[in-house]
Amino acid sequence: MKKIMSLLYVEDDPGSRKVMQHLVTRLETPVNLTMFEDSTDFLPRVEQMVYSPHVFLIDIHVTPLDGFAMLEQLRARPRFASKMIVALTASVMSSEIQQLRKAGFDGVLAKPLSFHTFPAMLERVFVGEHIWTVSR
Repeated sequence: MKKIMSLLYVEDDPGSRKVMQHLVTRLETPVNLTMFEDSTDFLPRVEQMVYSPHVFLIDIHVTPLDGFAMLEQLRARPRFASKMIVALTASVMSSEIQQLRKAGFDGVLAKPLSFHTFPAMLERVFVGEHIWTVSR
């Protein structure tokens, strides 16, 4: 039996959250998915989660805290410092990807998410692979 992975997805777009709900059902690994529709009180909400996330998928353009601010808060806490934190963004120019790497993200996935490639990529993230792909 496979280990159940806990995944936190921070995304303000309802359509993207609906797509994510569907995509996790296509994974081989069982997933406990939690979604935040904004980043209000981000860190206290994460700390109160019943299942501590193994992986964080964070939309860069969320409010009131953007993805960089959420990353900074997580990395500052020993409990979350070594967790996989992956940026999701539609801004996938080379300079932007380098900015995400430099900030300390463990990878980036381009939005919109692909029904064909995303499940396999997330499975790779679950085993600790750092993915810096922008292909859709």
